[in-house]
Parts: sequence; structure tokens; C-alpha cells
Amino acid sequence: MFSSAGRALPPVSGNALLNSDDRGRLQWVTGWLSTRTLTTTRLSECWIHTGDVADALGRPLPPTDRLWHIARLAWRTIPYAFARADLTLTGPVAFELTAPNGSRWDFGADAAALTVVHGTAADVCAIAGRRATPDEVPVHADGPDAEAVLSLMRTYA
Repeated sequence: MFSSAGRALPPVSGNALLNSDDRGRLQWVTGWLSTRTLTTTRLSECWIHTGDVADALGRPLPPTDRLWHIARLAWRTIPYAFARADLTLTGPVAFELTAPNGSRWDFGADAAALTVVHGTAADVCAIAGRRATPDEVPVHADGPDAEAVLSLMRTYA
């Protein structure tokens, strides 16, 4: 791992994560990330690649409520994804998702969302993890940024 100046960065150790509060910041590949975000992006990668292996073995993993963290990350990174694409959001985005246990997870519902994404948490996470396209799963969005949100959502920097 290297800094933007090309210098090697020390690896983030388990102790660094343990000794940092949720809002602490740690150096990562693309810069500084909050401990919570860094941990969630690593969780997302584990979920994505464990699913890849399970699928290759013909044993797909059932979704669990642990996807809450990954779905929240996908929602939280929408502004970042738009910025990286040199696009401007028209307004707030909300996710209204069905959790693996059948309950509902709402992200951004407290804001006056102009664009709302609907679907299962597993399908949204698959899109954000680049394991499905919006055309392959029953996820849809309404609002002025609907198409861009579905194509840009991600779980990585």
C-alpha cells in the first residue's frame, strides 16, 4: 500500500482498529477513512469474495442481517460515487429495503429524499458490490437521479 506521494504506508493492524473509536481515522489506500467505514469496506469485500467462492462451488450463501452494514455503506457512498463521476446529485437519496429477515431497512428516510431505491438488501448489495447489474435483479429507483444512483452505487472507494 502506498501514499499519493509513492511512499509505502504501514499496514492497518488489528490493534489500530481495536484502539480507534468509530469516528477515528486511519490511513488507507485512497487516503484517510473513518474506522467504521474502513471496517465496513473490509466486511463488504469479505462478503463479496466469500460469495464468489461459494458460487463457484455451487453453494450460494443465504443472505443474513449482516448485510445491513454493507447496504448502509452503499447508501452512504452515493455522494462520493457521484463526485468521482463528476456528477451532481439533484437531492437526497433514500434506500427502502427488505432485510433478509423480512423487516424493512430505511436509509435516508429522515431527509426529504428526491430519489428512492427499492428492493431487497441482498440485491442492492449485489449491485453495489458489482456482482449484479440493476437489470439482473428486481431493484428499482424513482426520482431524478434514479438511473445514475443504480449505476454508480458502490461499496468501495
